[in-house]
Amino acid sequence: MSDAPDPVIAELEGLRGREVGPTAWREVTQADIDAFARLTGDRQWIHVDVERARRESPYGTTIAHGNLTLALIDGFRDELFGARDGRGIGINYGWNRVRFPAPVPAGARVRARAEVVGLDELADGWWEVRQLFTVEVQGAAKPCCVAESVGRLRPAG
Repeated sequence: MSDAPDPVIAELEGLRGREVGPTAWREVTQADIDAFARLTGDRQWIHVDVERARRESPYGTTIAHGNLTLALIDGFRDELFGARDGRGIGINYGWNRVRFPAPVPAGARVRARAEVVGLDELADGWWEVRQLFTVEVQGAAKPCCVAESVGRLRPAG
């Protein structure tokens, strides 16, 4: 395939096996949780019923949907690795493994770290990029999300 990798690919290769981050903290508000519930139709009480969660939830409050936490990774990715504007195209190809070891209580602040765990050249100028993300809640002992992202990247040029 190609002899000299694109600068974006060289940058990612240089980051392989190294922790990148953390990002800035981001608050996950009840309004964020409610908006996600409206968009997805997942209106389970532990996410949207503040009074019932206060009374009955083992967390004493509502918690974010796991998939809301997962969705935050896309914004964290840009903060950690930079936007690819004008440097090709990247697409989400999926996830190899996703776990939610701890909840994200409403009002909590989260941030992420990442590591490039795989970078493979494919056909027609595409590359597969695998990144392991760890999202943490400020003050929590365990991460709230650990997920291996699989993306496809086609550098400009």
